[in-house]
Amino acid sequence: MAFEVRTVAEAVAARWGDHRPGLWFEEQVLTHHEVAGGAAARAALLRDLLPSGAVPHVGVLLDNTPEFPLWLGAVALAGAAVAGVNPTRRGAELARDIRHTECPVLVTERAHLPLLDGLELPGVRVLVTDDPAYGALLAPYLGAFPDASRAAPGDRILLYFTSGSTGAPKAALCSQGRLAAAGRSLAGQFGVGPEDVHYICMPMFHGNAVIADWAPALTAGAGVALRRRFSASGFLPDVRRYRATYFTYVGRAVQYILATEPRAHDRDNPLRLGFGTEAGAVDAAAFEERFGVRLVEGYGSSEGGAAIQWSPGTPGGAVGRAAPGLVVLDQETGAECPAAVFDAGGRLLNGEQAIGELVNRAPNPFEGYWRNPEAEAERRRAGWYWTGDLFYRDGDGYLYFAGRTDDRIRVDGENLAAAMIENIVARYEGADAVAVYGVPDPVTGDQVMATVAGRFEPLDFAEFLLAQPDLGTKMAPRFVRVVERMPVTATNKIQRAALRREGVRCADPVWWRPPGEQTYRRLTAEDAEGPLVSTRGPSGGVGGGAPTARGAAAQ
Repeated sequence: MAFEVRTVAEAVAARWGDHRPGLWFEEQVLTHHEVAGGAAARAALLRDLLPSGAVPHVGVLLDNTPEFPLWLGAVALAGAAVAGVNPTRRGAELARDIRHTECPVLVTERAHLPLLDGLELPGVRVLVTDDPAYGALLAPYLGAFPDASRAAPGDRILLYFTSGSTGAPKAALCSQGRLAAAGRSLAGQFGVGPEDVHYICMPMFHGNAVIADWAPALTAGAGVALRRRFSASGFLPDVRRYRATYFTYVGRAVQYILATEPRAHDRDNPLRLGFGTEAGAVDAAAFEERFGVRLVEGYGSSEGGAAIQWSPGTPGGAVGRAAPGLVVLDQETGAECPAAVFDAGGRLLNGEQAIGELVNRAPNPFEGYWRNPEAEAERRRAGWYWTGDLFYRDGDGYLYFAGRTDDRIRVDGENLAAAMIENIVARYEGADAVAVYGVPDPVTGDQVMATVAGRFEPLDFAEFLLAQPDLGTKMAPRFVRVVERMPVTATNKIQRAALRREGVRCADPVWWRPPGEQTYRRLTAEDAEGPLVSTRGPSGGVGGGAPTARGAAAQ
């Protein structure tokens, strides 16, 4: 089954007649057959709702409730597409997302109706899934048969917004064929079968939850358990309750789970695998030690233009081996970067030359952005796919992630990758979460700044840095901001752009290491106005608040 379907619609229709439990949400349980029937009913309703000549897009502004996968199945059967709407967006930005994706129908729930108050959404019909009127509207279509014959692999099924740090988010396109292929590939890679249960706790408006969690479950006939919103404290109870065997994660989700109170029986769980990005080697090892579950770190651009697959034998810290066509190029010259050179301690010796942008010169499934030719041209320069991500490769062809292109920090004429410094600082015992970024140097270039959520002791931290064999001479953070909780997006990705903008002028305590000194001391207002510090931001304060704080887990 996992290797047969060509479209998502075929995978939905294949579950008709399968009366095993297939979808769990809180106290609700639906069989695979009921899920297929529910998708068919909504597909029939949608065909009647769409105005003649309208773009067949459905905006979905929902938490992870059963209605979300039901509408994904519905648009597949109807030859339409879902535009995942981010509920953390507000006002004009939220209205812009809905209008930009040209959705004549918007599916939401009562909890999110206040977000729509006062928005200009001409021609948009709003369906409220927990309103009695929705049930009445849907009732005549119940019992519809899931007919997949209308669907083709090239049909658009998803528009999902990338979390860009500058400008308005771009709506990346995904076809039924690409989504089904991704599901088949992951199901095969991880041995997903009909008896598995995929736990979806990442938000479904984001590509990760749909492409890496829902799609492989659907193509393999596995079950799906939904969590309305991610909860670190609720993670293990949910896994046990639903007998979940697989989950995906992005951003700092793994760190939040690790920050919960350890229990004697944490390893007593049915999970066999977690798949995602940005956990980091330190947290991945801690997760496996505590829960007995291996985390597989993967890399795939949101738009589908490049992917790296982990395989046995991949060195620690590497993402995987470069597939044919994947190269690391100098952003200015376009020449291929030389292989990385390491010293005996694992320190990268030639980062200035070895770090470049990951580019896919092979044919790839990137399908573009909705109504954004400029962004498409930026990705498709010279006929190749430019990821916007920094990497370096070793002599054996293994690739190492070094951050986003805008995460490069230039110190004393040397280019540093924020992700490399971040991975080192994350070893600090007191750190629950770490972000590293550049702030302006008083003379030229950047200074390294870190934000740490957790316990921070200045003398202990300075000694820790001195003991790290792979910390280069220019990598040690000049400034350390200590926060109670790391600011993250709805997908648990750190808001580095906001941290970078604020610099040292923030409400949190900031410690700094003056030039020529090894230890850290509290940054004062006088320090911030002095000749050695030039970071400026819109915030009014300079390093206020308590000197230390303990990071809290996301609830």
